[in-house]
Amino acid sequence: MKLAKVFLDWPVIRQVRQGDLLGRGPAVTSGATRAVRPRIEEADRVVQSVCPYCAVGCGQRVWVKDERVIHIEGDDDSPISRGRLCPKGSASEQLVNNASRVTTVRYRRPYGTDWEHLDLETASDMIADRFVATRRAYWQDHDDKGHTDLRRTMGIAFLGGATLDNEENYLIKKLFTAAGAIQIENQARI
Repeated sequence: MKLAKVFLDWPVIRQVRQGDLLGRGPAVTSGATRAVRPRIEEADRVVQSVCPYCAVGCGQRVWVKDERVIHIEGDDDSPISRGRLCPKGSASEQLVNNASRVTTVRYRRPYGTDWEHLDLETASDMIADRFVATRRAYWQDHDDKGHTDLRRTMGIAFLGGATLDNEENYLIKKLFTAAGAIQIENQARI
């Protein structure tokens, strides 16, 4: 009985019995292969997103289960990438699920050798204090060539990321111009 079952489970015999003579159908799959299910089958929802790596802005579909990203692939509905992703975009799931990902604010004091953990409010206050102090220290109403009424600071510059959209870039430009910064650039143009 065992010998007959082994003989009937042999792929060539299955091909003939099931009419799959070229061996491209179910005759060549094992029980273990048929039992495998895609991990996206378990997802709670699918979210459309944009790849964060470069200025192209490829569309992504992000599968989420229990508020955790389980899979990312190209979005077929994206007019930019039409479902394709480069190797970096394909691996972007690792951005959120990497065990080495830093998820807290860390700070290393000047000349320090160790990182400290800071709460977000403390870190935000430190940034704001330094921004205001730098603006005051480098503020220019006039320059050495006699130009007056400059109202600018050369101590602050901004370099935006490539995945910022037009609205975000508009707000950044307004914020830094209002602060007196004139050195505002975006990575997508460099």
